[in-house]
Amino acid sequence: MKASIRPLVFFSLCLSCLTLSLAISDYYNAIFSFGDSFSDTGNFVIMESPVLPNIPKFPPPYARCSNGRLVIDFMAEYFGMPLLPPSQSISKNFTQGANFAVIGATALPLEYFHKNQIYEIPPINSSLPVQLEWFDDLKQYVCNSTQECRDFFRRSLFIIGEFGGNDYSFTMKSGRTIDQVKGMVPTVVDAIMSAVEKLINDGARHVLVPGNLPSGCIPIMLTIYQSSNKDDYDPRTGCLKNLNSLSLYHNAVLRIAIEKMNKKYPEARVIYGDYYGPVIQYARTPELFGFTNGALMVCCGGGGPYNYNASASCGLPGAIQCTEPNSHVSWDGIHLTEAAYHYIANGWMKGPYAYPPLISVMEE
Repeated sequence: MKASIRPLVFFSLCLSCLTLSLAISDYYNAIFSFGDSFSDTGNFVIMESPVLPNIPKFPPPYARCSNGRLVIDFMAEYFGMPLLPPSQSISKNFTQGANFAVIGATALPLEYFHKNQIYEIPPINSSLPVQLEWFDDLKQYVCNSTQECRDFFRRSLFIIGEFGGNDYSFTMKSGRTIDQVKGMVPTVVDAIMSAVEKLINDGARHVLVPGNLPSGCIPIMLTIYQSSNKDDYDPRTGCLKNLNSLSLYHNAVLRIAIEKMNKKYPEARVIYGDYYGPVIQYARTPELFGFTNGALMVCCGGGGPYNYNASASCGLPGAIQCTEPNSHVSWDGIHLTEAAYHYIANGWMKGPYAYPPLISVMEE
């Protein structure tokens, strides 16, 4: 009797898993992504440089700042969609979404940096307001009327960010102190939330907004702002405490703003995506995630205490790529490896790195 029941139970469980998988793949019409180099899948290369040495082509001709897939790629795969085409691609087939992210993009418009005499700014104008203009221009390829667009976007997932990291790093490179940069945080968060509100008004129902990574754990920042004072470093992680305090402050302000937005628009759901938590966990216990080469040592670099060297950065003469990229957290001293992104994507989908996880939002 027990032997005959067991295959039925197994079949029932498999059927439930298949039903869930089909439900997830059919849930969204499309995904629209806005962001910077943590989610750019080719726009910078298309717009600015046919051959960018430190970005491997994946898949040709689109480029990513990693040894493989990014979080946005894993998200598309989870929902049974093709990898998102860059919005600047020649193909205008955006019926399943588009990626507007560009390397170096800021939340604030370039005019802000010019006005405040901040000259370490991105090479092209691809800030969040510009990406929203691209989105408005792209609507003609996916819908034919305001109501049709609203209906389409209601069944789409929007991801805005991360944003803010470039705003702060460009400002710090121009000589501003951490405290001065913290004064920018409310303005940066307001820019992000204005974009969220615009998309909700366009019909979006689910918007995922990632926070900042712990910038004090990023090898390029550890190299530029290295300190001779041991007290400046967190003994559990080896990360710079003052830089991480900036990231924590940004994320705290952002989460408060998200909570307010959810109250203002109860018919929508704005989700916080956590980059900070998983990267800190990688730094504290890298071996638990399979990162046998740690969280702070760069895979593709040119020497130095963290294997990051600006004059021999990944792809330039003098840089060497490690043989096992996914045993590292850091790919090139700025961005993460595919393995690190994969854990984060899983955490956004199922928890514990999203508030609330996307799976639970889909069940509401």
